[in-house]
Amino acid sequence: MRISSSMTLGSSTSFQTQSADVRNQNLEVRPYITLHWWVEIDGITAATFSECSGLTIETEFHEYRAGGLNTHALKFPGPTKYANLVLKRGMTDSQDLWDWYLQVVRLGQVGQQIRKSITVMLYDYTRESAVQRWQFIRAFPVKWVGPEFRADSGAIAVETLEIAHEGLVQT
Repeated sequence: MRISSSMTLGSSTSFQTQSADVRNQNLEVRPYITLHWWVEIDGITAATFSECSGLTIETEFHEYRAGGLNTHALKFPGPTKYANLVLKRGMTDSQDLWDWYLQVVRLGQVGQQIRKSITVMLYDYTRESAVQRWQFIRAFPVKWVGPEFRADSGAIAVETLEIAHEGLVQT
């Protein structure tokens, strides 16, 4: 598939997209649904999470008002921040997330043995191949939240683990 674009400058600016190859093919664009995803922690698939959030990168910026430039402020990029990854799952007999967090609590520091590589993978409709991967680098837990108990509800007991990391890479 070949898509090219050209820009013509004159008294007015116009943009043209030449995509004959695309028009000749009868392509159906279907966005992926968020139902088909998995999480790997240090290469081990952990598919029992019901929610995953925190795939967020934000670059701060600084405004500078130049003298004589009254129409707008100049903007310059600053540091980039990464949101914490938040994983939620139904409580089970497994204590793996709790034990991982307790390592941070007991040691009071985060060494190499505690930091892990976490990958969130979005799969296609067949669930056979990952179409997007997000890798969280040097991750470690910073918050664990247990279930809320309510006598008037039959909801599943859910635990939440919030994980800090040093970067997010899309592969």
